[in-house]
Amino acid sequence: MKVLIADKFDEKGIEDLKSFGCQVTCEAKLSGDSLRDAIAKTKCEGLIVRSTKVTEEMLDGSRALALIIRAGAGYDNIDVAAASKRSIMVANCPGKNAVAVAELAFSLILALDRRLVENVNDLRNGKWNKKEYSQARGLKGRTIGILGLGQIGQSVARRAHAFGMDVVAWSRSLSSEKAENLQVLRCTSPADVASSCDILSIHLPSAPETKGLVNSEVLNRLAPGSYVINTARQDVVDYDALCNAVKTLDLRVGLDVYPKEPGATAEDFLPAIIKAKGVIYGTHHIGASTAQAQMAIADAAVEVVRVFCETGRVQNCVNLRRRGDASCTLRVRHINKPGVLAFVLNAVRTDGINVEEMENVICDGGASACAQIKLDQSLTKAKLSKIEKGHDGIIGLTQSQLTKS
Repeated sequence: MKVLIADKFDEKGIEDLKSFGCQVTCEAKLSGDSLRDAIAKTKCEGLIVRSTKVTEEMLDGSRALALIIRAGAGYDNIDVAAASKRSIMVANCPGKNAVAVAELAFSLILALDRRLVENVNDLRNGKWNKKEYSQARGLKGRTIGILGLGQIGQSVARRAHAFGMDVVAWSRSLSSEKAENLQVLRCTSPADVASSCDILSIHLPSAPETKGLVNSEVLNRLAPGSYVINTARQDVVDYDALCNAVKTLDLRVGLDVYPKEPGATAEDFLPAIIKAKGVIYGTHHIGASTAQAQMAIADAAVEVVRVFCETGRVQNCVNLRRRGDASCTLRVRHINKPGVLAFVLNAVRTDGINVEEMENVICDGGASACAQIKLDQSLTKAKLSKIEKGHDGIIGLTQSQLTKS
């Protein structure tokens, strides 16, 4: 398998890919036209990226391209819809950077509480102001509100407990039982979380249903002087509303993501939120950028490639259809020889019935096999009988209806 890596990638991961036969091209600074050209030149079957954008235009560079792996959790830098139209599977590596992001989130919380940036800047400029910087509030006994309780949110919750904090949370999938197991108080909405916390930490994925979810209605429920942390995705927060809330509520804000942020290259960039008056701290979208996280992510990406090469299956695939049109399963027990399944599929085709999914497994010894074929319509009894009697390689044939959930 030809694999193109378009971002920095752990060296061990590259060697692991080569160890099971992959031809690896690694060019860590590919983007835009250069990435499009590299896809075309290498005729890659697999593409691995971190933050580099993968657009629809790029996907036509190689007809062989079958798999794109986002070496990280979020995949909003990839045009997934365009990939799906071309039958290109997109996979991610969820949870591998959870600890790194949680560590950064808590770094920002602690820095805001102690105003570490101003402390350091004043000392470097020869200014001593112990009275001013002795007014920290402390974290013990305060309440942190977490939006999104996936692996990153859970990692933040565990660290909050270690600091003696109370935790309230909201997530679409958070049940009362799960909340009890995680020792968090379950809230009914993001606004409910904001009303109940001193520190709001955002760990939601980028998705149509989360876009702008943290808006003025949520932010204005915060108490004056609260902290807001966003180490997730910029589009889940209304940054104009956040700017206004900083001014009206004297919020302290720690950010790792921004609207229209640059890529990995060094360039001038001054987001509007950083210019808002108040205690605003920002980092350079580095949440997952620890050596530990990158090694774990590389291992996960390599595993996706390995399984794909060996089985054709895509682990952590994000663009599989969740609910198909199949209404029944045709189960064909057959002799393992050429032409049997071709006969069955041709018979199905002549009735205008579409195959939605198919799996064929070989029995021990290799003489026989069983195919399970999911169809969008049922075959008539007459057709089933005709197929079963029409080829001497068919041992048995049954059809069962699928239950729609």
